[in-house]
Amino acid sequence: MSMSRRTVVGLATSSALLGALAGCGGSGAAGEGETLTVYSAQHESLVRTMLEGFTEGTGIELEFRDANDSELANQIVQEGEASPADVFLTENSPAIDVVDDAGLLAPLDEATLEQVDEAFRPASGDWVGFAARSTALIYNPAEIAEDELPASMLDLADPAWEGRVAIAAGGADFQAIVSAVLALEGEDATREWLTGLARNAEIYSSNTAIMKAVDEGEVPVGITYHYYWFRDQAQDGLVGDDAELHYFRNQDPGAFVSVSGAGVLASSDQKDDAQRLVEWLTGPEAQERLAGSSALEYAVGVGVASADALPPLADLQAPAVDPGSLDAPLVTELMQEAGLL
Repeated sequence: MSMSRRTVVGLATSSALLGALAGCGGSGAAGEGETLTVYSAQHESLVRTMLEGFTEGTGIELEFRDANDSELANQIVQEGEASPADVFLTENSPAIDVVDDAGLLAPLDEATLEQVDEAFRPASGDWVGFAARSTALIYNPAEIAEDELPASMLDLADPAWEGRVAIAAGGADFQAIVSAVLALEGEDATREWLTGLARNAEIYSSNTAIMKAVDEGEVPVGITYHYYWFRDQAQDGLVGDDAELHYFRNQDPGAFVSVSGAGVLASSDQKDDAQRLVEWLTGPEAQERLAGSSALEYAVGVGVASADALPPLADLQAPAVDPGSLDAPLVTELMQEAGLL
């Protein structure tokens, strides 16, 4: 089905007193003057929106350090048990898997995990999803008819697509998509797919740049996440007014749904408060704030509907992927081998 009409240079630090949940559940009571340090790679506006009211309701202040997924994950691993971080929030799950694989996350409270469907949290129980985004193909119907689109995202490695597909190879979004291909298809098939893309793909700096290129007819199709197009449409199609969105469905790797993760650092000396923050992010009030926001990402809280503009997650027929199984280091190795990094 098609539907008609995003390198951080350094570690930015910003502090904010955010408001939150009167009577937020979880263990432990906050004392006055307590501050949690949150390393966050998700969009700043979305995280602040979801946590609105938290400080007011709990007395726990929040200090944010905002950067991209891989930068913050590597920072935490380098800091180890000396990390000042209490909570880690990611845009895509491979980065939080790196921290989990290093043994640096504390198990989450079961009540928090149960607020989110099993598809959006890892089997380990060491972190949990709090937002999601679907892989999609953006295309220009003036350049390619819908019935000419590939049946699978993997088909974009075929020689017929040389010079006709756009990717943002250096971005965490595309690398998360590659990690899903790896989890679903295995190392050899992923290597072959990346080799084909290295020949075929035009490389762009971001998902927004991909949308612009497709819209202007530079390339007929591009691999992206759904919400860039939906956000642009909500702004009257300022970038992609001539582009449309196609979903692969059928459990194809191109139907992968990526999860933004939240975890508590095992080294934190404020674990109870950190648990409360993750509980809040996955709870109904924060999830409803996400659904009602301009971010147009998917809510993952049990019983919370996403924005009306979005096709329901259940309709996307996403493949089953344990979000805790995504191998970012191997993805980097394979992409470098293929010449995409």
